[in-house]
Amino acid sequence: MATLQEPGKKDVRQRGHSAIDFKSATTGVAAKTMRNELNRMVSGETDAQKKKIFEAEMQSFFLLFNRFLTERAKGEKLDWEKINPPKPEQVRPYAALPNVDPSILNKLAVLKLNGGLGTTMGCVGPKSIIEVREGMTFLDLSVRQIEHLNEKYNVNVPFILMNSFNTDEDTARIIQKYQNHNINILTFNQSRYPRVDKESLLPCPKETTSDKANWYPPGHGDIFDALTNSGLLDKLIAAGKEYIFISNVDNLGAVVDLNIFQTMIDAQAEYVMEVTDKTKADVKGGTIIDYEGKARLLEVAQVPKDHLDEFCSTRKFKIFNTNNIWCNLKAIKRVMDEDALSLEIIVNNKVTDAGQAVIQLETAIGAAIKHFDSAIGINVPRSRFLPVKSCSDLLLIKSKLYNLEHGVLTMDKSREFGGTPVVKLGDQFKKVANFEKRFKSIPNITELDHLTVAGDVSFGKGVRLAGTCIIVANEGNKIMIPDGTNLENKLITGNLSIIDH
Repeated sequence: MATLQEPGKKDVRQRGHSAIDFKSATTGVAAKTMRNELNRMVSGETDAQKKKIFEAEMQSFFLLFNRFLTERAKGEKLDWEKINPPKPEQVRPYAALPNVDPSILNKLAVLKLNGGLGTTMGCVGPKSIIEVREGMTFLDLSVRQIEHLNEKYNVNVPFILMNSFNTDEDTARIIQKYQNHNINILTFNQSRYPRVDKESLLPCPKETTSDKANWYPPGHGDIFDALTNSGLLDKLIAAGKEYIFISNVDNLGAVVDLNIFQTMIDAQAEYVMEVTDKTKADVKGGTIIDYEGKARLLEVAQVPKDHLDEFCSTRKFKIFNTNNIWCNLKAIKRVMDEDALSLEIIVNNKVTDAGQAVIQLETAIGAAIKHFDSAIGINVPRSRFLPVKSCSDLLLIKSKLYNLEHGVLTMDKSREFGGTPVVKLGDQFKKVANFEKRFKSIPNITELDHLTVAGDVSFGKGVRLAGTCIIVANEGNKIMIPDGTNLENKLITGNLSIIDH
């Protein structure tokens, strides 16, 4: 039976006498125990095909776990003094290029990260099946975009979904409805890693079939391992694809852009990260930095506490990562073949429903920028970053602020220079079902700057909101905004209900 390999051991000596550092000793024991547990689980899998996939996943997990232990023992961190804003050649401005030949699209595959559930918005199943506009889901809009691209330019851009074990079954059922569409849909699963008990540093699952709650999808940085292990990377290269455009399924601004694609080709860049200007709403977003002459991603979790204010201000770090990433497929293959991938580890502390403290070791796709030759950022318009993380975002998307054509949302011309209004809906609007009950129709918010709603508030049909509107129903109170109400720069509190008779 194949067993997981242990990374090269080193004889640890200190100042001429043999004294193994306590942390290193602990690290060695924890790694060995973990390896034994993982090997036991691998040997328990009887299906040959499943065993092969599971073993590859556990090997990748073990390397990540071992690196986590080593880094924890050493206490290594980025040297803040070496962190500088990116150089001009590391982040380029977005440019509309003349005469881009659309046939380059035949070299492209488009991938959406589809591993997340809709639980934060009160929905069951994959987040991508939440209806966002005119009865269409995130998935419907993405499919429509690619289908239109293929029809308009007579090209064949495949559409790929990276699912997690949480979304795979539901997604397989849902995509059947696109069978007669002009689109080639491919799916694969990101890895399934074992949660680790925080105290014992042992894996929570005991068998490959252990309950779902014992496993986790390890962040979108896993895409490189998962593409490779699934065989899809080789298949795409064999089919003549050279580039892949990756984005979050809930970012409705992440559409294929020929200008960005051509800029990447002209620059011979193996990796492009789309960044955009930071506003007060994005202060915690990861940013491109120059570190010892190389472009790198700096995430808020890596920032020392005494430098947080500096990181969050827009003076030194003016841009943030949209997580729209373009990669050269052969470059991914090279990095994976060389075993060169070493993404910063994000330690996600969780508590299970049973009260057990566990850790999840995750990685982010943006951190891979340091592994690719001539990697660049492109400072794109804000319109390419349109994520729907909450029902407050959903209100904007459903409103007439945006026009929808061929699956693409564009801001209405009347609003283009005003930017997006700030919308803060309270807990009563958190779940999509409640949100829909509380709006008889989506208000006209074309001239809105700021909306805050808290408490038991409902909206009638044909309501117009403009300027700054704050509507607060204190506990025990109820506010019903009547049909056809016109509110501009208004603060409403207390009780309000108008009864027809």
